[in-house]
Amino acid sequence: MVTQLHYDLAVEIGAWLQQRNWRIATAESCTAGGIGYALSAVAGSSAWLEGGFITYSNALKEQVLGVPSEVLREHGAVSAATAEAMAVGARKQAGTELAIAVTGVAGPSGGTAEKPVGLVWFGLAWPHGQLSWKCHFPGDRAAVREATISEALRCYEKIS
Repeated sequence: MVTQLHYDLAVEIGAWLQQRNWRIATAESCTAGGIGYALSAVAGSSAWLEGGFITYSNALKEQVLGVPSEVLREHGAVSAATAEAMAVGARKQAGTELAIAVTGVAGPSGGTAEKPVGLVWFGLAWPHGQLSWKCHFPGDRAAVREATISEALRCYEKIS
């Protein structure tokens, strides 16, 4: 079930996309489809939601999204470079104007001193550029994933 917050945010980004006649694609690792699920909860989302890619493994990040193996080797899956490459790849594969990508450490294990549990990198790609940013969310696995989805649904604010 989609939370009210996620639904409201999905309605907002949907309206923003429709104003521009844009479509969106998602590339998700730590949320495993949660962003796409929230977007698709909005009636009429087929007008602006193209689809999404769940690329949990590095192999799929490479094979499906075209993330260079050198990026994964040098920076790791949870990094600015990987998030941006995921977004660029999703936009290219789906043929959309906008793509949002997320990759992070949701926990409860898997964190390191450099990349602690709760660290999430976001990537955004659109016709005039690409960018990445990171957030560190507190809480358990579910809380990190929920916060990641909320932040991703606000991505359009970065380029408005």
